[in-house]
Amino acid sequence: MIIHFSLNGRDVERDVRGDERAVDIIREDLGLTGTKEGCGTGECGACAVLMNGRARLSCLTLAAQLDGAALTTIEGLGTPDRPHPLQRAFAEHGAVQCGFCTPGMVVAAADLLARNPDPSRDDIREGLSGNLCRCTGYSRILDAVEKAGR
Repeated sequence: MIIHFSLNGRDVERDVRGDERAVDIIREDLGLTGTKEGCGTGECGACAVLMNGRARLSCLTLAAQLDGAALTTIEGLGTPDRPHPLQRAFAEHGAVQCGFCTPGMVVAAADLLARNPDPSRDDIREGLSGNLCRCTGYSRILDAVEKAGR
């Protein structure tokens, strides 16, 4: 099946199988390894991407569902020279340790801030409730999202 979608602002055309997952296309075919596969069952949020502006778990999204969509991965949020405010805030607040969960956290937070630019701590907790971090705890992550929202 031929699909067309926008990936980080670039038009993409791929021939995909019906059982292929979006995370596999993104990581293996397109080489964007910022999107992580953690659990592969939708439990950890490491594979979160923005699909039409909303956070989606790419491990639970079939590649065929990307047809016609606008997809943004962590690589599309900012650049090394011009990081996204969330990327900058995560670095400034030490909200990164091993970094495995960070792309999914940042993507989920970008979705949250797009819908609620001034979230409360409870709003942030709820917005990131589908993302797990096994290293830092969550205080620094909450601080970073709160700072980026201001």
